Amino acid sequence: MSAAGLRILITGGAGFLGVNAAEHFIELGWHATVLDNLSRAGTERNLKWLLDHHPDRMTFVKEDVRNGAALSDHVKNQDAVLHLAGQVAVTTSLVDPVTDFEVNALGTVNMLEAVRVHNPQAPFVFASTNKVYGKLEHNNGACREQQPIDFHSPYGCSKGAADQYVRDYARCFHMNTVVLRQSCIYGAHQYGTEDQGWVAHFVHSILKRRPLTIYGDGTQVRDLLDARDLCVLYSTVIEKIEKTRGEIYNVGGGPDNQRNLIEVIDHIGQLTAVKPSYTFAGWREGDQAYYVSDIGKAKSDLGWEPRVHFDRGLEDLIRWARTID
Repeated sequence: MSAAGLRILITGGAGFLGVNAAEHFIELGWHATVLDNLSRAGTERNLKWLLDHHPDRMTFVKEDVRNGAALSDHVKNQDAVLHLAGQVAVTTSLVDPVTDFEVNALGTVNMLEAVRVHNPQAPFVFASTNKVYGKLEHNNGACREQQPIDFHSPYGCSKGAADQYVRDYARCFHMNTVVLRQSCIYGAHQYGTEDQGWVAHFVHSILKRRPLTIYGDGTQVRDLLDARDLCVLYSTVIEKIEKTRGEIYNVGGGPDNQRNLIEVIDHIGQLTAVKPSYTFAGWREGDQAYYVSDIGKAKSDLGWEPRVHFDRGLEDLIRWARTID
């Protein structure tokens, strides 16, 4: 697929993943339509960065995916849709499960319906989550797509429902939908909070010498994936849509990039020459003690695997964070 003249709609396009995806597709020759309601901290700064760097290759639309009636005009004439918009934190879903449902589940159905009615052939890529697998108690191996889903927390339920709707629209409506179950993405333009985007949260906090709270014992393991590698997968999935249509892929850094929280904190301390300060608190609802993605299916089907090792990616994230902190 030649990218020259192609157009992509990116929902949540001013968020951390959205701004990285927009830049990636623009550099490939696409025109990016960035749709975002700018509700998350940092999105206005990310949008300004995109407008400053790519003013002629992007269009901004301020809209909310919960507003289904407004979406049809924005999906028309797009060559692909990357659906990243969402409520992103388990903790927030526990405080306000209704909004979590409306944004993640209803918002995704709204997007699917807009594409089904107005642009049914467009590839539709959905950013799902490893949280659809639940707590994975007693698990210590890399997670494959065959692992039974087991939603835990309102966030797991809302993203899991959306995940299954996206999959089923390929089966029932013959749409070109793909589900990517993502794990622990980090990178530039990520501001991070205690509830979501924890690698960036650790980096910004340590640089500012703010104390951290570690929930659990700090030995939780995750496989960490640089956003630049994820964006390569986004474009690959779209380019090879005849193969990826209707598929689900587990997407993370894989076993080579697995770390526990304490290891990441110590590494940030070494790279920044700042001694981290942290205390411990109780485990949070739905937290997985161990999650590492088996990325073999993406490698086998698409020839994709992470190229940015976590050690280098973390150095790049710290370098970027120093420019804004």
